[in-house]
Amino acid sequence: MQRILSTQLPARVGGTVRIAGWVHRRRLLKSVAFLIVRDAAGLAQVVVTDAAVRAAVAALPEETVVEVVGTVVANPTAPAGVELTAPTVRPLGPPAVPPPFDLYRPALTATLPTQLDHAPVALRHPTRAAALRVSAAAVAGFRAALDARDFVEIHTPKVVASSTESGANVFALDWFGRPAYLAQSPQFYKQLMVGVFERVYEVGPVFRAEPHDTVRHLAQYISLDVELGFVADHRDVMVVLRDSLAGMLDEVRSRADTALATLGVEVPELPAEIPAVHFTEALRIAGAPADEPDLTPAHERALGQWARAEHGSEFLFVTGYPMAKRPFYTHPDPARPAYSNGFDLLFRGVELVTGGQRLHRYDDYVAALAARGEPLEPYAGYVDAFRHGIPPHGGFAIGLERFVARLIGAANVREVTAFPRDLHRLTP
Repeated sequence: MQRILSTQLPARVGGTVRIAGWVHRRRLLKSVAFLIVRDAAGLAQVVVTDAAVRAAVAALPEETVVEVVGTVVANPTAPAGVELTAPTVRPLGPPAVPPPFDLYRPALTATLPTQLDHAPVALRHPTRAAALRVSAAAVAGFRAALDARDFVEIHTPKVVASSTESGANVFALDWFGRPAYLAQSPQFYKQLMVGVFERVYEVGPVFRAEPHDTVRHLAQYISLDVELGFVADHRDVMVVLRDSLAGMLDEVRSRADTALATLGVEVPELPAEIPAVHFTEALRIAGAPADEPDLTPAHERALGQWARAEHGSEFLFVTGYPMAKRPFYTHPDPARPAYSNGFDLLFRGVELVTGGQRLHRYDDYVAALAARGEPLEPYAGYVDAFRHGIPPHGGFAIGLERFVARLIGAANVREVTAFPRDLHRLTP
């Protein structure tokens, strides 16, 4: 008899079926026992009246893996409106050691550090698993949106010879006796691949050795990177970003609808055109001094409130960040060279995406590195490619975990990360 999932039970009323999964919960009453079995799709209720089967169920701790064969009967009060009766229950392994928290409760009551210490079992909780399903759907939507626009998925090295953004916050390692680093981003490579495919994207890990210990930062996270050639300026990039987000949100709605219901979350509407303000205007809206070089988290929150109040939008572009706060490869605004053709996208008052137009001429790179006191030699392999003709181009990067956290209302990005790596955590 072929195993079926819990969600397939309503179509089998009156039939005998085989399910398998984990003992989610047992309720042992005087003359009957209720066994809740959890599988990848959801929960199934098993009603046990036979004394011998009841005794066997009583000996199976939560999280024991079992197989159940029984008859499907309609019951509006049971999960999915059906339950299994007259069952046989067979363990598929030894009795499980229960985890240090109850997975059958609607919410995990353990602290987040305890959950992370026991991530292999904490992730089984429906809410934790639902967040990961949302994440998977978002990535699928990202890929689908870009594939439909003739982008090519690429895979770039995660061990590099020089830091990507001229910063010291990189993880150094020994590469057969030579210094190397974990990649801060695929920035250099995706720009070079514009010279091959014109439009490229990548989904992969990036590494930041920044000593942040906040609810929005990780030392390793998944970056959704895009680069496209033959742009007029950064506004062409913003259009592609908006379309990518639309694809991500649409796929979350369709593919992760059950997960959204578990989390009690509704996907926000994405405006046909995301509102945008220049950095100088953003400072005024946020009540910041006009000479402030960057936006603080408090400024971002104020801008998020303004976007909701003025535009009914959970998303807001801030364009024209000062060149002093952008990487050396950023293209300046021709009309205002102190400001960049770059942008951030705020989602519910938190920076989600950084992007913009890049330099594309070799001489501009030489000048940009010199202006920042950076030697050319560590970047020679990257910069030399621009001598061979790279079109005007730009791109962006979305932090997946931050996107999912903002989408489902998680207070900490670690709640939507299977095995987070941060300042303190290297296991499990």
